[in-house]
Amino acid sequence: MRTDWSMDTRIIHSSQSPDPLTGAISEALIPAVAYAFPNAETAAAVVAGDQEGIYYGRYGNPTLRVLEQKVAELEGGEDALGVSSGMAAISIALLAFLKHGDHVLVTKDVYGGTYSFLTSLAPRFGIEFDFVDCTNLEEVKLSVKANTKALYIETPSNPCLTVLDIQQLSTICKQFQIPMIVDNTFMTPYLQQPLLLGADVVVHSATKYLNGHGDVVAGIIVGKKHQIDFMRKKIMGDLGQNLNAWESFLILRGLKTMGLRVQRHCSSAQQIAEFLDAQPSIRRVNYPGLPSHPQHSLAKKQMKAMGGIVSFEVEGGLMAGKQFINSLKLAMISFSLGDPETLVQHPASMTHSSIPAGERLKFGISDGLIRLSVGLEDPADIIRDLAQGLSAITPQMLNETRVI
Repeated sequence: MRTDWSMDTRIIHSSQSPDPLTGAISEALIPAVAYAFPNAETAAAVVAGDQEGIYYGRYGNPTLRVLEQKVAELEGGEDALGVSSGMAAISIALLAFLKHGDHVLVTKDVYGGTYSFLTSLAPRFGIEFDFVDCTNLEEVKLSVKANTKALYIETPSNPCLTVLDIQQLSTICKQFQIPMIVDNTFMTPYLQQPLLLGADVVVHSATKYLNGHGDVVAGIIVGKKHQIDFMRKKIMGDLGQNLNAWESFLILRGLKTMGLRVQRHCSSAQQIAEFLDAQPSIRRVNYPGLPSHPQHSLAKKQMKAMGGIVSFEVEGGLMAGKQFINSLKLAMISFSLGDPETLVQHPASMTHSSIPAGERLKFGISDGLIRLSVGLEDPADIIRDLAQGLSAITPQMLNETRVI
């Protein structure tokens, strides 16, 4: 592949070329489970990892392999592993570095599914964890224990869009000789490449912007080849978390338009954040593209653009927030993000409901917080929809606050 190509060109052409037999430009869909070998020696070499190849569908397939190589190249990693969901990617990445008796530091502003895994499943494996304010580098250093084996972060975080300094945190991790895992779902490699900033492993919910069409559930992990090989054989394969060929094909198709899609998501989100920031019934807007964002300068340095997610706090708390989203006509209430459609959700009662109310408030997730995944519609139409939704909030609601 040409190394001087821009990202827009690479997302279309990297790791893909016309089929040598048919000339087909689209990637072949190969859902095979079993693969034949010319002799027993070749089969043994592939199973042992001494020779490149696929030997059983639970460990991958040729369509998936193209996707893995493509995302690895876009992220600047040695290899990648495609798995059955974003949570599969997160759990595999954590379990690759953690075992009974180990400890992991986790950014305090984290996706509800990650929180649930850490609080419900990790203790069953004997894994300890602490949530830490990763914007405070000294606090991160002081939180490292003798048995700390990894640092896990999201940046920007879900749903408060806290931006963390990947380079500075990676320096701390290298000082203590622990790997850093970064959830890059909100940014995609188009906007941010954590590995090039010092991270060791990147995870994605490929369900979101990588696929971009709301019709796939998938995850991807990117890192060094020996790490990915271990995850593939000893975690993903043994737990049966493989990604199938059809969904791999759909993500490959979606990736070809990622540049155009992400640019539109970002430009529209900026307009919407500026609109919301001017509304009297909005207490706070979280968007890295606003000068008022605490890490605005860092975001401009670390990210190519500011992403398609805007979160904001409605005055009046729970009742006002629910009235607002129930009044929307264009935006749809949904748990997902990164789709062509504008999607809205209430984190306290939806994606982050597994976090106790007291803990949610520590993480900045109030009952009035709304997360908006800005779609590909005309931004003027989205803004009009938000305006009429805000107009449905009554004065009585603005004076009411209740924690659930």
